[in-house]
Amino acid sequence: MNKILIANRGEIAVRIIRACKEMNIKTVAVYSEVDKDSMHTRLADEAICIGPAKSTKSYLNIKNILEAANITGADSIHPGFGFLSENSSFAKMCEESNIKFIGPSYKVIDLMGNKANSKEMMKKAGIPVIPGSDGSIKSYDECLKVAEKIGFPIMLKASSGGGGKGIRIVESKEELEDNYRLVKQEAKVSFSDDEIYIEKYIKNPRHIEVQILADEYGNAVYLGERDCTIQRKHQKILEEAPSSVIDSKLRSKLGEAAVKAVKASGYTNAGTIEFLVDENKDFYFMEMNTRIQVEHPVTEENTGIDLIKEQIRIAAGEELRFRQNKVEIKGHSIECRINAENPSKNFRPSPGKITGLNLPGGNGIRVDTAIYEGYVIPPDYDSMIAKIIAHGANRNEAIAKMKRALEELVIEGVDTNVDFLLSILKNLSFIRGTYDTSFIEKEMLN
Repeated sequence: MNKILIANRGEIAVRIIRACKEMNIKTVAVYSEVDKDSMHTRLADEAICIGPAKSTKSYLNIKNILEAANITGADSIHPGFGFLSENSSFAKMCEESNIKFIGPSYKVIDLMGNKANSKEMMKKAGIPVIPGSDGSIKSYDECLKVAEKIGFPIMLKASSGGGGKGIRIVESKEELEDNYRLVKQEAKVSFSDDEIYIEKYIKNPRHIEVQILADEYGNAVYLGERDCTIQRKHQKILEEAPSSVIDSKLRSKLGEAAVKAVKASGYTNAGTIEFLVDENKDFYFMEMNTRIQVEHPVTEENTGIDLIKEQIRIAAGEELRFRQNKVEIKGHSIECRINAENPSKNFRPSPGKITGLNLPGGNGIRVDTAIYEGYVIPPDYDSMIAKIIAHGANRNEAIAKMKRALEELVIEGVDTNVDFLLSILKNLSFIRGTYDTSFIEKEMLN
C-alpha cells in the first residue's frame, strides 16, 4: 500500500494517520466544510473536502469519498469506526473501484451486520447464543409466540442495529405490542431496515468483548477480552481490560469461541466478538463488530500490538506475524471516553470553542484526541472529543493513574463529562469490580 485515504474524522482519523506515518505510507484526509481546520487535515499528507457539515453529504457520501480517492491516487481506504465502517455497499464499491477496503470483505460485513442472521450462524457453529427468535420475526403474532416461549423479560432489537439504537426491553405481554411497533419504526428510520428479532433479556450481566485478528491464510488469534459493562443507554462510557470477573479458564473459552466465530464466517482483518456473561459465568454471543473499536487502545496497551498497523498489513495480503502462544497480556488498562456534554443536564451535548486545554501525561498515560486550544467542536457529530487510556501493573494502579490523569485534564470553553468519570472511578462497586450493566442507572444517576 502506497497511499491510504482515511474515510473518517476526529481522533480515529488522527490515530490512523499516525500509524501510517510510522509505516511510511502516504495519507489522505477527507473533511466536511465545518472540519476544515481539524487536526486530521493538518497531519495528513493531503486533505480534500467532500461536502458540507451534514454527515449524509460528507462522511457518508460514498460517491464523494471514492472520487476523492481517485483524485488523490489513494490505493486503499481505512474507514475507522462509525460512518461507513460497516457499510457493505461501500466496501463493495471500493472493491469494484480497485481500491482496497481495510477491513473484511463486503460479503462478510453483510453476513455479520444482520444480527439475527449472525446469531443463527453462531448457533450452527456451536457457539452459545442468547435464547430468542430464529432470525428476524415477520409479524406481531410471531413476536408474541416467541416471547411467551422464552419468557419475559425480553429484548426487541433491530436486525441491522448498532450504537444502542433500535433496542427495547419489554417486561410483560401488556407492553409488547406498542414496543414491537416502536422498535420497527426506529429500525426503519435509523437503519433503513425494519427487520427486528427477539432475545431473552439477561438481567445484570457483564458486557465482554474479545478482540480478534485474522489473515487471508486461515490464521486467527484472540487478544484477550475487554470489559465494556459501564454503559449508559447501551453506549459505552468506560472500558477496561482484562475483566475483573474473567479468569484464565473462562478467558480461553471466550477466545476459542471468538476464533470459532471468525472461522465460521470467513472473517479477515481486525474484529470484535461481543458476549454477555451472566452471574453464573455462562456466556452468550451477542454480535460481531466488523471494524476497529473505539476502545481498541486498551488491548494495544496490554499486548503491545498496534491494531491499526495489523489491519493495514492484513489488508495488504500479509500473513499474521505471530500465533496464539505468542500473545501475552501484561498489566491492566482502562479507557475513559471524554465527551463534550453536560451530565447534570441529561448529558446534553456541549459544542463550542475550546478556550483552554491541558492534556495529561506521565508514565502509563495515553491520550487519543484531535482537539487543540482554539478548536471549535461542531454540533454535527458525536460528542466524544478524546480518549484517555491508563495502563498499570494491575487494576488498582490503572485506576489510580486514570484518576490522576482526569484530575490533570483541563478543557475550558465547553462542558465535559470528566467529573462524572471521576465519580465512577471513586465508586465502591467499581473499585471492587462488582458492577454490571445496570451500574450507571442504579449507582450514578439516582
